[in-house]
Amino acid sequence: MTKPEPGRINSIVVVMPAHNEDRHIGKALAALKTAADALQRQQPGIKVSISVVLDSCTDRSAGITAAYASSDPRFSAVNVKLRSTGASRDSGIRAALDRLPADGTANTWVATTDADSTVPEHWLVRQVELANAGADAILGSVEPDPEDVDPAVLGRWLELHPFLEDHPHIYGANLGIRASAYVAAGGFPKLRSHEDRVLIERLHRHGFVVTATDTTRVVTSGRMQARAPEGFAAYLRALGAELPAATG
Repeated sequence: MTKPEPGRINSIVVVMPAHNEDRHIGKALAALKTAADALQRQQPGIKVSISVVLDSCTDRSAGITAAYASSDPRFSAVNVKLRSTGASRDSGIRAALDRLPADGTANTWVATTDADSTVPEHWLVRQVELANAGADAILGSVEPDPEDVDPAVLGRWLELHPFLEDHPHIYGANLGIRASAYVAAGGFPKLRSHEDRVLIERLHRHGFVVTATDTTRVVTSGRMQARAPEGFAAYLRALGAELPAATG
């Protein structure tokens, strides 16, 4: 069956899950505000909404988010008790899509990042450019925060993850997808890890256009205390375990 021609993007839904991220979430929200401002300066007609999915938070994450929501109507919060990154992402996206008109998914773009990550100013601008050029999904690159990770671990990570176009990596902290493609592929599965990989595999099977790029690189926490099994922090910790022990 021929896939219908996608429409131009006229609205953006940003969804960011958070579980006890008060150390990082303020910086993450500030970066999202900057990215939304940059897009709407360039394309004033595009609507932007930013939803923070607060999953079982017991720290100051909710208060920090509320401060943004009270001063900027583009921001909102959803409280859940799922303890699952995949389920949190899907919950936030479904809630946002439920507010769209029946025919709105073809022209809506969903962007996801994490509460310990900082997106660049042009993050949404570039995603819209690629979407309007034909991409159904965009796989961005990430870089561990050099101020938050052991230099040896960072060096090893960079060896294994060179910054290239058409890279093979998938990160929920830097991912975009047309809403209609998200619905057709069944959305993020309710998994504690690898939910992003499963979604992209589904998109490929459905014949959607998936574009991998380094032009939207996101800086993410270099912590090695894992929140999700087999997640990014667990991967960094495994890289650190592979390195030879330092000698005095």
